[in-house]
Amino acid sequence: MTATPSDPMPAVFLDRDGVINVPVVTDGKPFPPATLADFRIIDGVAAAIVAFRDAGYRIIVATNQPDVATGKQDQAVVEAMHEKLKSELGVDDILVCYHTDEHACPCRKPKPGMLMEAQRKWNLDLTGSVMVGDRWRDIEAGQAVGCRTVFIDYGYAEKRPAAPDFIVKSLAESVALILPNHS
Repeated sequence: MTATPSDPMPAVFLDRDGVINVPVVTDGKPFPPATLADFRIIDGVAAAIVAFRDAGYRIIVATNQPDVATGKQDQAVVEAMHEKLKSELGVDDILVCYHTDEHACPCRKPKPGMLMEAQRKWNLDLTGSVMVGDRWRDIEAGQAVGCRTVFIDYGYAEKRPAAPDFIVKSLAESVALILPNHS
């Protein structure tokens, strides 16, 4: 059966800090880089994204960036980082939640609002999709919409996710699990 433009496509949802770019780890906890100069893409990410795209997946970044709401980060800096991701990696979309937990918004992971927004916007098949993240919030968001989940385990000093489908050490390592016929 040939897919038509109206058929839902699968996506690989990617968290940003720790999945795509190098996080700043302080006291065992990950934080986003403060400046565009400090924003470095992790080795192997570009090749992984090409492999996912070549296999027919949309590439959607879904990231919590609460430092904007708390005044620790300027939104223009975050947007410059995202422009870099779009130009260097060619991701299809970047969805951002600038809220803190106290805002109780539906888009802040672990709530699945960003993934559901992407599903509506891009006509995605969520059960055929995958959420890749390095924190429990990412995994819970993916599980909430029926995605397979891949946890990149850096051994952070924080809550661990419950029952991800796969545990890996990098996005590059996840390619063989998400695309089992990939060589």
